[in-house]
Amino acid sequence: MDSPLDIATQGPTQVWTINLPRVGNAITDRSFITAFEAAIDAANADTDVRAVILTGAGKIFSAGGNVKEMADRRGMFGLDERAQRYAYVDGIQRIPRALARFEVPLIGAINGAAVGAGCDLAMMCDLRIASERASFAESFVQVGLIPGDGGTWFLPRAVGWERAAEMTFTGDRVDAATARDWGMVGRVVPHEELLPAAHELADRITKNPAHALRMAKRLLHESRTGVLESVLGMAAAMQPLMHADPEHAQRVAKWRTS
Repeated sequence: MDSPLDIATQGPTQVWTINLPRVGNAITDRSFITAFEAAIDAANADTDVRAVILTGAGKIFSAGGNVKEMADRRGMFGLDERAQRYAYVDGIQRIPRALARFEVPLIGAINGAAVGAGCDLAMMCDLRIASERASFAESFVQVGLIPGDGGTWFLPRAVGWERAAEMTFTGDRVDAATARDWGMVGRVVPHEELLPAAHELADRITKNPAHALRMAKRLLHESRTGVLESVLGMAAAMQPLMHADPEHAQRVAKWRTS
């Protein structure tokens, strides 16, 4: 059986492909969640990995939840209310929690529709590049649900409160060009140029020292919720470790002789 998450290593960059095209690359299945957590922990433990590109197999980035299972009341959707609560905590919510501890810069290469939890997963990426065929929909309300995976935390941070509220309350689709204008993605490229563009961005990232990248990412994430004093304190504690990094000494020496 194929893995629900295909991982390819190309030098210091890994490409993670959600490999469940028959169910729209739904990310609610426990096998995918477990594979995703394992990939995060493995990359964290390997400082040779300096960037990760996340994309989807086939025409869709991710449809989020498995709507057929919802309609048939199968899996977690067949549980009673109390059991479902814990199924969310021990299911889809493991993804944002795992990403909260992910040290490696994560580039979303959004190759097609990103719907519901798939839209939220895209917003969890540090950087996003979209194919011209991509679209985004925070579509939960259209099927009588709410974002159960952290979407109400991630989406406003990507597009601001006003636009996040519009997407959440209407569930309407946002095309790639609008997503770029709203700041959901950094740029939109022709479909066949999506992965080359993501690799070009990864190359610009991975030329930098691994530990500096990881600590810079940690500071950026701390700045989302921390007060200035806490971010400054963390920076003051981290910076001496950077000064002791051999890569820092090597690069400073090059600057002196250039």
